[in-house]
Amino acid sequence: MAMQAKRATVYFDPELHKALRLKAVETSRSVSELVNNAVKEALTEDVEDIAAFEERVGEPLIAYDEMVKRLRRDGRI
Repeated sequence: MAMQAKRATVYFDPELHKALRLKAVETSRSVSELVNNAVKEALTEDVEDIAAFEERVGEPLIAYDEMVKRLRRDGRI
């Protein structure tokens, strides 16, 4: 059984809305479809970030200044 879409009011910056409408026309997709896909991608990234944090939970903490020193020492910055 397909889930029924829920309706929401979202306020976009006028220029962002214009760009969204143009992209919808260019890709033959609706603004709703573009927004739904963007939100799904953002939420998926959050899930991936949480999983990465959980994998590293046992690692020791390091101070920011110590990390900068290490990056400099290793030639990364």
